[in-house]
Amino acid sequence: MNGPSVDEDLNEGDNLPDSLGLRPESRVERRANRRKARTRRGFGCFAGLVSLLVVGGLLAGLAFGFGKGRDALEKMFSAPDYSGTGTTAVTVEITQGQSSQSIADTLEKKGVVKSARAFERAARDNPKSRSIQAATYTLKKEMSAKAALDLLLDPAKSVLVTRIGFPSGRTKAEITDILQKAKAAKLPPGAAAAAMAKPWALGLPSYANNNPEGFLYPGTYDVPKGATAYTILKLMTSQFARTSAEIKLPQTAQRKKVDPYQVVIIASIIAAETNRKEDYGKVARVIYNRLAGNQRLQMDSTIHYVIGRNGKVFTSDADRQIDSPYNTYNRSGLPPTPINSPGRDTLLAALNPTPGGWKYFTLVNLDTGETAFASTLAEHQRNVQKLQAWCSAHAGRC
Repeated sequence: MNGPSVDEDLNEGDNLPDSLGLRPESRVERRANRRKARTRRGFGCFAGLVSLLVVGGLLAGLAFGFGKGRDALEKMFSAPDYSGTGTTAVTVEITQGQSSQSIADTLEKKGVVKSARAFERAARDNPKSRSIQAATYTLKKEMSAKAALDLLLDPAKSVLVTRIGFPSGRTKAEITDILQKAKAAKLPPGAAAAAMAKPWALGLPSYANNNPEGFLYPGTYDVPKGATAYTILKLMTSQFARTSAEIKLPQTAQRKKVDPYQVVIIASIIAAETNRKEDYGKVARVIYNRLAGNQRLQMDSTIHYVIGRNGKVFTSDADRQIDSPYNTYNRSGLPPTPINSPGRDTLLAALNPTPGGWKYFTLVNLDTGETAFASTLAEHQRNVQKLQAWCSAHAGRC
């Protein structure tokens, strides 16, 4: 418990020892001293309040001054910006989780906005900028930052919704047909064939000899609304160029002393002969081994290319007598061009065939695609008998 206060303990008339050199306060003096103490405490609170108001005012002034200073600096060093809604169409891909700053940099590199800073400022002033979707957009070059942001925030107008798929192993004739018939493309009659007839405008590699066969890279493409047949084909050849660079096709071919065009031809034969990825490298090895031994390739797929029966398995005696540079039954070496558009995996297999001594292969099960490889003719003939047995068990399939 607390003891008595000084005021309660020392009453008027109480005596303190003289040795302390003090005299007792009177009741009047005590009251006066208490009033002075209360006054000092009140003044202290008032002074503290005034100090807080002064500091707060200073901080507010600094903040206001900083904002004014920032605005002044931004005006002094204004971010370059275009005016208007832009000129020619350009495709821009925004990825998942991409920040406003990264989007701004992408737009500047694509020539959509004049400066990344201008777009960042527009995004900062619009809270909706945080909701930009990951997608591929059709924007325009030389747009104002605000116009670009508005279009990104309006997916119905800017997101690419037109998609066209081109399966692997298709010939340029088949690709022309797919493109012309694609409802999403809405091409005028004959547009795909007309674009294919101008290969010099498609950005083909120099070794393609102005023939797009083999260089129309398979895949599914986002196509800008209103795109021409030329634009779509250019997307495919551009993707071939990117894939070629990624796998270092020309450099690897040169190191292995193989012509890069021959690599594409071999890859196209692989794509036509098997659909099993585990067999790509083995089929490539058979082709290289037969070429090295001056043996004719005897590939049904090259004959199918000539007679227009792509996707078939076998050839007839009459087919194998056809007079064509693509008839590898009666002509030595590779066919003069690729026979379809190969993808990444078959291109890699053509560059890096599986080690082995195989010189023959044949399907032995058409349902599974199982293929048997052989190093000798006798072994190959035994494998052919397996195929014949399968065909006998599945009437009408062979």
